[in-house]
Amino acid sequence: MARPKKSESPDLSERVNLTAGAIERLTCPAGKQQAFMRDSEAPGLRVRVTAAGAKSFVYEAKLDRQTIRRTIGDVKLWSIEQARTEARRLAVVLDSGQDPRELQRQQQAAKAAERAAEICQAVTVGEVWALYLEARRSRWGERHYSEHLLLVKPGGVASKRAAGGVTAPGILHPLMARALRDLTAPVIEAWAERETQTRPAAARLAWRCLKAFLSWCAEQPEYAPVLPSANPAKTKKARESLGKAGAKQDALLKEQLPAWFAAIGQQQNPVVAAYLQTLLLTGARAGEVLGLRWEDVNTKWRGLTIRDKDASKGGADGVRVIPLTPYVWHLLQALPRRNEWVFSSASAKGGRIVIARNNHHDACAVAGIEGLTIHGLRRSFKSLTEWLEIPAGVVAQIMGHKPSATAEKHYTVRPLDLLRVHHERIEAWILEQAGVPFVANAEADKLRVVAQ
Repeated sequence: MARPKKSESPDLSERVNLTAGAIERLTCPAGKQQAFMRDSEAPGLRVRVTAAGAKSFVYEAKLDRQTIRRTIGDVKLWSIEQARTEARRLAVVLDSGQDPRELQRQQQAAKAAERAAEICQAVTVGEVWALYLEARRSRWGERHYSEHLLLVKPGGVASKRAAGGVTAPGILHPLMARALRDLTAPVIEAWAERETQTRPAAARLAWRCLKAFLSWCAEQPEYAPVLPSANPAKTKKARESLGKAGAKQDALLKEQLPAWFAAIGQQQNPVVAAYLQTLLLTGARAGEVLGLRWEDVNTKWRGLTIRDKDASKGGADGVRVIPLTPYVWHLLQALPRRNEWVFSSASAKGGRIVIARNNHHDACAVAGIEGLTIHGLRRSFKSLTEWLEIPAGVVAQIMGHKPSATAEKHYTVRPLDLLRVHHERIEAWILEQAGVPFVANAEADKLRVVAQ
């Protein structure tokens, strides 16, 4: 057979001694996407050329009667001898019955695991906390999510209401800069001992959130390796440092009602005054009343639709309808209708007031009442109904407590008009004890609209 001229493309049907010149003359035949030139010295070594002119060294052989092909590298980056050495190495691997492709996948997986381990060793609690909140957000209510954000806030923001003129950091913020692997039991115990000295109730709540966070981390394959087998927050020492929360006893006494109503009536903001009185007269949670929209006020059937703490999770259990009692309606109809919110605000970012803890604290100071919290108003509603011997199930239904007995859960149905009989009696008695003169009108005035 005549040797092809050096100016001609190599004969691809024959093995050739790979040279730089042969590789340079190699072209892809017309009508094909790629072609291969075989080396005569290293079995399995080929030079692949594509229709676009790209050339690379490849290794091709049979394994279990199947053709396998591995790319070695670009001809511009690999020399012919380097490609032959790599082809011989792959031939040895193949001869031992192993698949070079599988070996490469295992090596890549090992490197990826090593990199992931390095990243996990360096990841901070704050970085994982942000991922935890994002993963759990769809299962939480908005308030629960916001509380988790507040636990780790950096603080230092100028505020007229905060002590010292700036906001304090969240109670868990000191732990956020630590590496997750360093969040050990001694660290958490020292944190608990320190925080319980100044804010024990907040520390207990944060500790429960921290335990849930670490349990979630232990279930994640990427974080579990750097955590101990036992949850580092669940230690006897941390639990003893934080102590147990005592049962809250703050509630208005019957004889304190005149002073409380008088002090609330002196509030400069009528929306806040109406909000605080509505809390006491409905027994609803602070956030539930704050979330009232005008569409929730049904003047025809005299009802208030309350979206309780489970409403954001969906389901019928998240909504209840309670009576719109005369005095509460008297308070609401006097409010400006600026937007969708009943307890609106012209200056607040969200268009409604915030939970008025400071206002209530100041009013209680004026009235000479100590230790009464916002939630204590809900407790007061329940306690004051004891004077009237209202059925416990009625009070629970108005307040949004789940039935505690089989008869209540499955056999007792109280429509709105039946609840109204009891609720209006409760309201009238509280106003009477408070010395608040009020005569319910047969016709409620219409809502008034004010400029934005």
